[in-house]
Amino acid sequence: MPPLATALLLFFACYLIGALPFGYLVGRLKGIDLFKVGSGNIGATNAGRVLGRKFGLLVFAFDFLKGAIPVAVIDALGRSLGIDAESTLGHVDALRVGAALFAFLGHLYPVYLGFRGGKGVATAAGAFLVLVPGPALLGLLAWVVLLLASRTVSLASILGVSLVLVIHSLSVSSPFGSRDWLITTLCALGVLVVILKHRANLLRLIAGTENRIDDGELRHTLLRLFHLVAIGLWFGAAAFFNFGTATSIFDSFKKVVYDGPSDRTAYVQIIPDDAPQQQKDDLASALAGSAVGPIFPKYFLLQAVCGAIALVTAAVWHRTQPGRGWHRARTFVIGVAFTLVVVGWPISTVVSELRLERWSPDPVVAASARSAFVPWHLVSLALSGLTTCLVGVGLALGAKLPSPPESVILAGRPVAVPKGPDERGTN
Repeated sequence: MPPLATALLLFFACYLIGALPFGYLVGRLKGIDLFKVGSGNIGATNAGRVLGRKFGLLVFAFDFLKGAIPVAVIDALGRSLGIDAESTLGHVDALRVGAALFAFLGHLYPVYLGFRGGKGVATAAGAFLVLVPGPALLGLLAWVVLLLASRTVSLASILGVSLVLVIHSLSVSSPFGSRDWLITTLCALGVLVVILKHRANLLRLIAGTENRIDDGELRHTLLRLFHLVAIGLWFGAAAFFNFGTATSIFDSFKKVVYDGPSDRTAYVQIIPDDAPQQQKDDLASALAGSAVGPIFPKYFLLQAVCGAIALVTAAVWHRTQPGRGWHRARTFVIGVAFTLVVVGWPISTVVSELRLERWSPDPVVAASARSAFVPWHLVSLALSGLTTCLVGVGLALGAKLPSPPESVILAGRPVAVPKGPDERGTN
């Protein structure tokens, strides 16, 4: 069979796997037709609402896997059948992207149910996790945090999928270049389809009538957990990098240059012993910069993720408990720190570029970079130090996190106990 025909058969198989209606099947096993109850959708959200949380999680897992497995295995399966994705389909990622697309379409329009399917969020998450694992993990994390904060599955789903596209586009040098355009296009298509499938939800969001998850003790516990982990990791990383790692790296490279040749240079002479002091200082600075520079993008990404989680969770308490000064102060402090990270990230990129340009063979470029490096470096250090201090204050304010509202269990669901007049509005 020609390779192209074999590839098309594989895509059709991916569609059939994606079309497996696990939500509908689980519902029927429980004697319930999900098309006729709740929102009328066969996805994990309606399954959880109608059948219970554990069945909702089960449906989510199955829908997730039917997006992830075809993408994970199709390249190896294609090679075993004599298919080379680049020569047969014109792109090295064509098989994986095709598997993701057809599994996704199978979930949306399953042949087994007359092409009436779900909204595709779980299946898209599984496919994206294999295609673009980094952006997908961040998107999944954003979905969880936004779900806890807003209690709205549709809003969290739309924003989480959109974030995958944004992060992927920012993480590659040319999102629509020859290497990455296919995956970028699939991510954009996924966002568009998810938004279109949530049209009714968007209208209900605007009207304020969209369904929400229960406001139970578990939600409040998870909000506090995410907040404390985010703010603690943020402060620990910032303090360790600014006051430990960076200075140690620069001191270490000074020893490498001044004491060489040594075991740290594999006993190779990297600079003459009688070289001028300024030349040794320049070499030590250049080597240290080459070690620190690649850390900055990951460091600022970590800060941005932790800052976003800390700010979103803090805003929940600020909005729901407006009379508490601790919550206003927490939101303000974390908001300012997060803003400093957003401002400091591009400045750190400028500093890294200037650090390299100081050693340019072009004397004009080198002189210009040297004169600009010091003030930009000082600005970057000041922003980083102030951010660390503010995050430390935010961490200290963690001692005043709110407790969940008192609740009782009624019919298996948490119901808020009525509050007194002095506690009104604190749920």
